[in-house]
Amino acid sequence: MLRKILVGSLLIAIALGISTITIPAMEKGKTDLFKQVELFSDSLAIVQTEYVDEVKPKDLIYGALKGMLSALDPHSQFMDPDTYNELKVDTEGKFGGLGIEITIKDGLLTVVTPIQDTPAWKAGLKAKDRIVKINGELTRDITLTDAVKKLRGKPGEPVTVTILRESEHKLLDIKIVRDVIKIQDIKNPRILSDGIGYVRLVEFRENTVADLTTTLQKLKKEGMVALIIDLRNNPGGLLDSAIGVAEKFVERGKLIVSTKGRKSQQNMEFTGREASPLLDLPMVILINEGSASGSEIVAGALQDYKRAIIVGTKSFGKGSVQTVIPLSDGSALRLTTSKYFTPSGKVIHGNGVIPDIVVEEQQPATEDDEKEEAKGEEVFDRIDDKNKQPQVKPQDDLKSDTQLMRAVDILKAVQIYKKISQK
Repeated sequence: MLRKILVGSLLIAIALGISTITIPAMEKGKTDLFKQVELFSDSLAIVQTEYVDEVKPKDLIYGALKGMLSALDPHSQFMDPDTYNELKVDTEGKFGGLGIEITIKDGLLTVVTPIQDTPAWKAGLKAKDRIVKINGELTRDITLTDAVKKLRGKPGEPVTVTILRESEHKLLDIKIVRDVIKIQDIKNPRILSDGIGYVRLVEFRENTVADLTTTLQKLKKEGMVALIIDLRNNPGGLLDSAIGVAEKFVERGKLIVSTKGRKSQQNMEFTGREASPLLDLPMVILINEGSASGSEIVAGALQDYKRAIIVGTKSFGKGSVQTVIPLSDGSALRLTTSKYFTPSGKVIHGNGVIPDIVVEEQQPATEDDEKEEAKGEEVFDRIDDKNKQPQVKPQDDLKSDTQLMRAVDILKAVQIYKKISQK
């Protein structure tokens, strides 16, 4: 009976255009597959007959699917119909959030980056902060979807997150008031000094490429002769936008990024299409541990072509592609199907982009200096339920930004060298 269900699900997948299993592969591995399916079937039957309470078959199957997908990697997930419907709903401007990108890393709910000028940013959350509690509830074994549900809510409502900041050995309770998240993708474009332009890209959105074009034209009119693009704490966004930014500085036809999976249709290459790229403009790209996905695509491409000097700290290392595959009952699989590679073939996922020049970020001051050491599973055994609200100050833009100052110095040196070499 279970084999019939399995074959039926395969036929449904093929009808949906998701023919992910070839006949040779099935023939080669079917003996081992059916042997393991038999083990699953036996376990399912035992639970149904022997478990202390009666459990609906659907609940058992859903639970098994959730466990199977979560065992693959932190980004693969089984979504029940309600979760899948929520994913499909366009919620822009209709919900309150904190303004953070999150993931599961080393089994813990982890901040990829807080987005600038959002409640999370203003409260002082940092990349790689471990969220160990949400409103007093432990996040052990939580899924990304459930975490988003708990963090999202009505604008104006507070949520308290307990974070472990491993770099400072601190456990902090931070109260954040939800707000409607409106992201301005380009911030603070200006000339810093000596014709050095500065542009901060907060996220890659639909209008980012067009806005960047306008910004660069404006800076050129103001005398820009070199450029700093700040991708720190940029969690990524739209792939097309990230490619569109990179191709503005790379020769037309050059590879920007490629994806590779187990199947040929998952292997894709994206090349530059910009008719008039800026090839002679000296550049520095700023990255840090909050730079992820699209940011790593841009930094990786410009680094490989020696088109820009990468300054800062190693990026986050989020370089995998997820595909949503609908199932017959309204549920869906969110499955990692490929990974991103830089033009030279470097794997982004898990490795990140290594800066050409490493410059550590200055740690912003806090008024709470209490130190607590905790890691991994020990985190959940050492959580202190004191209601402490630390005063965490976000990093200043220029006054204490050593990474930005180093980038300016590098571009000044490039200009001096050019003048010397022209004599």
